[in-house]
Parts: sequence; structure tokens; C-alpha cells
Amino acid sequence: MIYLTSVRLRRELPERSYLRRLGPVRHMMEGAALAFDRPVTFLVGENGTGKSTLLEGIAVACGFNPEGGTRNFSFSTRATHSELGEYLTPVRKWYPKDGFFLRAESFYNVATNIDEMDEAPAFAPRLIDSYGGVSLHSQSHGESFLALVQNRFGGKGLYLLDEPEAALSPTRLLTLMGEMDGLVKADSQFIIATHSPILMAFPQARLYELSEEGVRAVEYRETEHYQLTKRFLDNPERMLRYLLES
Repeated sequence: MIYLTSVRLRRELPERSYLRRLGPVRHMMEGAALAFDRPVTFLVGENGTGKSTLLEGIAVACGFNPEGGTRNFSFSTRATHSELGEYLTPVRKWYPKDGFFLRAESFYNVATNIDEMDEAPAFAPRLIDSYGGVSLHSQSHGESFLALVQNRFGGKGLYLLDEPEAALSPTRLLTLMGEMDGLVKADSQFIIATHSPILMAFPQARLYELSEEGVRAVEYRETEHYQLTKRFLDNPERMLRYLLES
């Protein structure tokens, strides 16, 4: 199921905005839309190319809290998000029944907000029951990520994930991919910013490579992440000798 079919700029960014220097933003400034034509889309590229900024902008444009959570989350610990979401127009084919914006860097704040809301007398039943019944703070980072996906993601949803691999071992990444497969079959859509060549291998996914030049669709084995990881695993001694002796 495709809920969000594309995003485009609805008005010109200010001349002073640093966002104009990002490749994917310049791509849209030229009149191009970023299309989502498959249930799973990956945003890949080097650090600083705008993956997380773009995903955050998409999330804000779709009504999510910039620090993460569902559309019902409205907390703010520090306003550090960019203004990009204010300039994006999301083009929807359908409206999802569920949704979540997961950011690795601010997931601690989401877990704290859940605990705080459950401490308020107005919340009954407990909000944490929708996340597995155990405080996300009482679990490891990786366990809490998977608890979120396995318990809170209910299908028929739009799920935006920013570097979910940050907390997950390779085994847990495979578990995440299994959960994603079940959710895709339950009419869900994922847009994910990632560096993980394991996660990028999800079948039939669309991969967009972000760079200073803009945005281009690539095949899995064309990505630098795949090629560099394969070269390293094929001959780690040679790679390390080159790196450490040069």
C-alpha cells in the first residue's frame, strides 16, 4: 500500500537558508518531486547529504512531532529541527490508520514522554501497554526499538524510521526486516534513512542515493554502502593494511 506518493516544495526557501545547499532540496527546488512508488523506500548516502533532514521534513509535513512518536505526540525538549517541513507538500493517495516517526537520536525523549503521560491520572489504560507493557527505559536500546515495532506498529500505517540500525545488532536487524515484511503485507508503507547494507537489501525496495548533486534511484549493489562493505568482508586484512599502513 502506498499512502504517501510524493513530496515537493510548495514555496521557495529563503535565500539565507542552509537547506538550499543540500542536494535533495536543490533537486526539489528545480521542480522535481521525490516520488514514493513502492511500499519500502530507503534514503541512503554519506553523512551530511541530508537524509535525516529530509526524513524529518517529510515527517513534519505529514503531521508528526519532529522529535518522534505518533501524530498525537506534541512534546518538545529542544527545538532543533529544521524548517524544511514547513516548505514541503505531501501528496497522498490514501490516509493511513496508523503511523510513527522513529528517530534514533531522540527515542529516549519519546520513551520519557510515554512514562510521563502514564504517570498522569488522566491516562487509563496505560499508554505503555501499547508498547509491550514494559517501560522502554527498562530495556536496552535495541530491545526498546523492537518492542516499539512489534507492539505499537499495527499495520495500515505510514512508518518513518531514521537510522533504526543505530541500536540493532545484525541479528536484530534481520528480525526488524521480518517485522517490516509482515507490516508491508498488512498494507503499510516505510520510508527509512539508513546506512545499513543489511537493511537496504529488503526485497523490492526503492533506494534513493542522496548526494551533493541531488537524488538518484540506484540498485542495491550499486550503492557505495554495499560495495565498500563487500570489499571489506571479502578481504578485511587487505583493507586494514591499506588503511593503517598508508
